[in-house]
Amino acid sequence: MKLISWNVNGLRAVVKKGFEESFQALDADFFLLQETKLQAGQIDLVFLGYQSYWNYADKAGYAGTAIYTKHTPLSVAYGIGIDEFDHEGRVITLEMPEFYVVCVYVPNSQDGLRRLEYRQRWDEAFSEYLASLSKRKPVAVGGDFNVAHNEIDLKNPATNHFNPGFSDEERADFSALLEKGFEDSWRLLHPTEVKYSWWSYRMNARERNVGWRIDYFVTSGLNLKSAEIHNEIFGSDHCPVEVVF
Repeated sequence: MKLISWNVNGLRAVVKKGFEESFQALDADFFLLQETKLQAGQIDLVFLGYQSYWNYADKAGYAGTAIYTKHTPLSVAYGIGIDEFDHEGRVITLEMPEFYVVCVYVPNSQDGLRRLEYRQRWDEAFSEYLASLSKRKPVAVGGDFNVAHNEIDLKNPATNHFNPGFSDEERADFSALLEKGFEDSWRLLHPTEVKYSWWSYRMNARERNVGWRIDYFVTSGLNLKSAEIHNEIFGSDHCPVEVVF
């Protein structure tokens, strides 16, 4: 099985920048999208051989997730079943016969860490949600986790120590998820390699490769074959990430 995850930062925008060609070239069994930034009926994007599932934020033009899949799921769930967290279109879960596929767009703690308390409540609830799934079947979770776990995962750790995405609290929450029996697929298979999945639009960050690795596949109970970060693919401020199991 091949899974791709990509924060497209506006699906309607990235469609104008070669998204369909990239989608076809990557040829995944499951294609997970974050920050679709649209509502039902605002795009007609169909790929032959794929079904699609969408979770829209209540707020127009904000957040949102989607999954394209070649395989019909046994069931589909939207959100994590907690009202506080289920109005921003952040989670889709497909139950397959032998595993779960979860697409997630984790909340950003925002400038000044003003949404950090909400983010930490989210982290705890989402971690418990994934742990409950993993008791039933293996799990593959793909998405934008909005955290660089360790110093190797961003270009300038010292100057970003207290910034959103690299706070001690967010990093500890990600560690707590891994301690529940999950694996960071890229870091497991590439323990010392430096590669990023997100770059600011400011100051030519992508051209200078001043980036962060905040997009992950986190898995439990799966036999991983490979993990990749496709930083050769443009169109968004994030690039696609991949896992094969």
